[in-house]
Amino acid sequence: MSNYKEKLQAITTFIFDYDGVLTDGTVLVVNENEQLRTANVKDGYALQYAVKKGYRICVISGGKSASMTDRMKSLGITDVFLGVDNKLALFQEYMSKNQLNKAEVLYMGDDIPDYEVMLNVGVASCPADAANEIKEIADYISDANGGKGCVRDIIEQVLRLHDQWFHKEAFHW
Repeated sequence: MSNYKEKLQAITTFIFDYDGVLTDGTVLVVNENEQLRTANVKDGYALQYAVKKGYRICVISGGKSASMTDRMKSLGITDVFLGVDNKLALFQEYMSKNQLNKAEVLYMGDDIPDYEVMLNVGVASCPADAANEIKEIADYISDANGGKGCVRDIIEQVLRLHDQWFHKEAFHW
């Protein structure tokens, strides 16, 4: 792993895989083949907080379910791309459309479909329980597993570095 803390200075954009990053990767299939996933509220808090602080948040996933889109919209995230077969192509299109350079982008993925994108960002990160191939190329491996706070971990690090995380002085008692 390289010295990722220095690279975090330039981050303006977070891109996350969904299953295995924003969830623990478990999918419960119920009536009509609807797929249910669990999400971590601390990850959710960090996501909506980063949006309020002006960071760009994007989700790129091979999975697709209306509940995934609904969850992200409820957190203020509108750049949600589901059912993606070629993550690298969509990522490159997103970078071009938003005039981003790789140094300002952090990507968190957990498995082989994330590999190529992770080679093309400023900071490649992953949950503690990511596939070995992903851990080998990650600049940062969270102590937290997918769906268990890894998203909060990396967002909090970036916002703290920019002095945009929690300030208890701002609360009036």
